[in-house]
Order: sequence, then C-alpha cells, then structure tokens
Amino acid sequence: MTALLSPEALEACLREIGAARYHNNHPFHKLLHGGALTKGQVQAWALNRYCYQTAIPRKDAALMARLEDPDTRRLWRQRIVDHDGERPGEGGIARWLALTEGLGLERDYVISTRGALPATKFAVEAYIHFVAERPMLEAIASSLTEMFSPKIIAERVAGMLANYDFVDEKTLAYFNARLSQAPRDADHALDYVKSHARTPEQQQAVLDALTFKCSVLWAQLDALYFAYVEPKLPPPDAFIPEDMRG
Repeated sequence: MTALLSPEALEACLREIGAARYHNNHPFHKLLHGGALTKGQVQAWALNRYCYQTAIPRKDAALMARLEDPDTRRLWRQRIVDHDGERPGEGGIARWLALTEGLGLERDYVISTRGALPATKFAVEAYIHFVAERPMLEAIASSLTEMFSPKIIAERVAGMLANYDFVDEKTLAYFNARLSQAPRDADHALDYVKSHARTPEQQQAVLDALTFKCSVLWAQLDALYFAYVEPKLPPPDAFIPEDMRG
C-alpha cells in the first residue's frame, strides 16, 4: 500500500478480507451448519474450540497490560468479564463448558484440553503471542474478526437447531450473549483502528493483522477436517469419537 486510505476505504478493505477469509467459508463449517456432521464430529469441534475460548481472556489480558490509556483499558476490560464472568459459573467460558457437557463430553476432560488437536493448540498460542508482542494497533486490529461473527453465529445456531436432535437452545446458549457483545467490541476496535492507522504502512499492518487472525481461525478448522472428516487421521492422544472407535 502506497497511498493513504480514508477511514471509510480502510473499513471497506477490512470487510473484503472478512468476506474472503472468514472461517464461515471453510468446508468444515459448511458441514457443521448444514447438519452433515456426526455427533462425534460436533463433539470434536466443541472440544477444540474450547481451547480458543479459554485463550480469549488471556490474549485480552496481554493486550490490556500494554494499554496506557485508562479509557481504552476500561472498555477492553469488559471483554475479559464477558468470558471469565464476575464469579465462578458465569461468563462465556462457563457457557461453552455447558455446551460441551450438553454434547456429552466430560467437563474435566474438556478443561484439561488433553484431547485437543496439536494444530489447534499451536494456532491459539500463536494468536496470544501475536497480541502480546505486535504493536498495539495490530493487536487491536486482529480482534476485528468480531465484525463478521454475528453472521456466522446466526448460521450456526439456526443450522444446528434445524439439523441435530442432540442440541437445543439451552445447549447453544453461549451464542445468545455474543450476538450483542461481538458487535459492541467490534465497533470499539474498528473506531480505534480507523483513527490510529494514520500512514499507509500502518493501514497495511492493520489489514495484515486481520488476515493473520482469519488464518488462525481457518487453521483450526483445517485440523478438524483432516482429523475427523477426511481422511480421518486424528493424531496420538487426540479425542476419538465413539463412531470412529474400532
């Protein structure tokens, strides 16, 4: 990028990245939403996604530790509360554990992450390190996948309720809160990026950061597809659904 974009043009470029690279386009998610997965494959998705869910407040804490502006810290702090809750049993992580329990997975096994795929763990840790180590503008820009999450949540909930008799609205309650939390967080991060990316180089870095985050989410689904859909080769120690056990 050699020319400075207007804030509106920068936002349009960010949205183009989401349209092309967000993980609602991944074949695994199309199978998930379309009712084409077995219960075991859905369990594998929920188990591995737990690794990502628990990483979100960790990466937000890493980002907050570097924020010098108290107003931005106060706004960002709400993200941690959303996922960790104010007390045990509250927040997004607790609701995700309710989802995995509703799918028949043991709580302690999920929390241990012993059955998660290596690629899932690598992708999640790469995201945490990115947010902790890259310039603040890029760290905040990497969260902008939340601009696109309401669409995938709507597709996910509607598709899973319509196609799987082993889930219900209670099982999928995690997603209700995210329909309001994600747009709020995305609006704040987008305003920050549009006002702080003041050179072509900074704007390019913002676009690259969002591309990186999309790749983190995409890589997790690549691993799930390879291990549980085709050719069904989960690595040693990974979760094995009942319908894949000999």
